[in-house]
Amino acid sequence: MKRIAINRATLKYEEPRLPKWQAVLHFIVTAIAAVVVVAAFYWLWFVELGNDLPKTVFLKKQNDDWQARMEVIRHKLDIYESTLDGIAARNNEVYRSIFALDPVVDSAFRDSSKNAMSSLNMRLDWVQGRIDTQMVALNEVALVAKNAGDMVSCIPAVPPILPKKGTYHLSSPFGVRTDPVYGGAARHTGQDFASKIGNPVYATGDGIVKKVDFKHTGYGNEVVIDHGFGYESRYAHLSTINVGVGQTVHRGDKIGEVGKSGKSTGPHLHYEVLYKGSAVNPMSFMDISMPVDEYKAMTVKRKEENEGTRPTVSSLGERQKKQGTNGRR
Repeated sequence: MKRIAINRATLKYEEPRLPKWQAVLHFIVTAIAAVVVVAAFYWLWFVELGNDLPKTVFLKKQNDDWQARMEVIRHKLDIYESTLDGIAARNNEVYRSIFALDPVVDSAFRDSSKNAMSSLNMRLDWVQGRIDTQMVALNEVALVAKNAGDMVSCIPAVPPILPKKGTYHLSSPFGVRTDPVYGGAARHTGQDFASKIGNPVYATGDGIVKKVDFKHTGYGNEVVIDHGFGYESRYAHLSTINVGVGQTVHRGDKIGEVGKSGKSTGPHLHYEVLYKGSAVNPMSFMDISMPVDEYKAMTVKRKEENEGTRPTVSSLGERQKKQGTNGRR
């Protein structure tokens, strides 16, 4: 409502006009009062009562939403990791163990970030890496499983010489024995077959010749065959060698002849079976009472199959022997 007062000069009712300075002062006082009221309200509402600013309320709600989403992701990751642990355990303890494959070791998760979102991203990447690792490992198992039938023919499962009575005798067995040269207890990592020089020695399983060595010490002239699936076999103290490194051999192939090369007190074959690099008892893998006719049929069949297919087998072994001899001169 407008303020009206009488003008004594004109005797009329008029709206009084304040001096300019008073109007300015009035505006300033009003503005200051408004600021004070707003400040007092802000202090009372937000400081004393502890209420949040609208923007803060919005950000907190948004943060709560994100925290809820991340918690759901963390819970799912826990489930995925638990499932992966089960897959990894079955893979290592069952599948890879059956086929003599090395176990797969997953890297541990290392959280180097203090930021929750960055940490979650790192964990997601780690889980994805574990999945990729297990996929590769299972594909490897699947590939080996396809060729599982080959495992039967690869494992060294027959005697390395013709098991005919009177042509050999089992001398030093696998295990601790008295060293025949130096004396004292020593671990013997194979089975010795005492026999006459020149008695044929045969591959006990399918594989690839890994090593051919000609020495005057230790194992003497030796052949090592890699059968795959974690298995290897060693034939030592040979007089002659009929195979070369890298050559594919099959069970029943003649690889050399009994001798007394290297550290030996008499003619014999030192035969070893290794599984994943460790020597195991060869007698656990063979039937020494295998019928002689059956053994001969195996070796004859392999000889007939090899006729004309490897014309330089003997010369290859002799060439490697010469190379080894020349290398020591």
